[in-house]
Amino acid sequence: MKMQNNEPIRNEIPQIMEISRVVSEGKGQKSFFFKENIHSKPGQFIMLWIPDVDEKPMAISYYNKNEFAITSQVVGKFTKALDLMKKGGKVGIRGPYGNGFSIGQNACVVGGGVGMASVSTLIDTLKNPIIINGARSKEHLIYLKRYKKMLIATDDGSFGKKGYTTDVLNELLINNKKNKIRIVYACGPEIMMKKILEICNKYKVDCEASLERMMKCGFGICGACMCNDKIVCMDGPVFNLKQLNNMPEFGNFARAKTGKRVSLHEYHAMHI
Repeated sequence: MKMQNNEPIRNEIPQIMEISRVVSEGKGQKSFFFKENIHSKPGQFIMLWIPDVDEKPMAISYYNKNEFAITSQVVGKFTKALDLMKKGGKVGIRGPYGNGFSIGQNACVVGGGVGMASVSTLIDTLKNPIIINGARSKEHLIYLKRYKKMLIATDDGSFGKKGYTTDVLNELLINNKKNKIRIVYACGPEIMMKKILEICNKYKVDCEASLERMMKCGFGICGACMCNDKIVCMDGPVFNLKQLNNMPEFGNFARAKTGKRVSLHEYHAMHI
């Protein structure tokens, strides 16, 4: 996208882009690459439009000056349509949007399932972070070849430690001598991130988490992605520890397409 005064121009009209390659990452999980530079910062997202289907927010999971990608997991109608797309397929993309992660030192990055996609460009930017990657089973883990040094947790014990990413993080922070870990970054199921917040509060370690909410516009017009008084697409999707501690809906409630407040369980059931 064109630049003016060294700042990227963001067009709110979808730019039609062609898929340059598709990479399988895990069970029902693929990365879709585009030979474009959209000047993204770690943690930002784009709105991806599939004609005659829908438009959804997607984290930028790979990024360099010549190429970027998004990583998707098949869940509902939109992601099923995306999963069927091949090299040469065309979609509409606008953005990037939102506030990204800070870039701290002595960091631990926690990704749950496809939530790893939202922290991957952060990992690429940080200096030697500790990485915790978790999923239901080995076949649902992504980026195993991309990141060689990771602490792995699977619900069923099929790979790495049997248990949850939060178990691994808690063990690390119990033994966090000489402030080896000063900040924890996270993205994944909100119940996981809520627990991470509690752990970070307990051990007095800083924390940032990337939230998922129903996003229709991406730039704060529709209000569909509210979490308490925060507009997630603009104020987030990344929030710091202080903000998260003052968002009682975090880990408990989200909003349906109608704007009605529902439990997280109800919210995620709507995507299936």
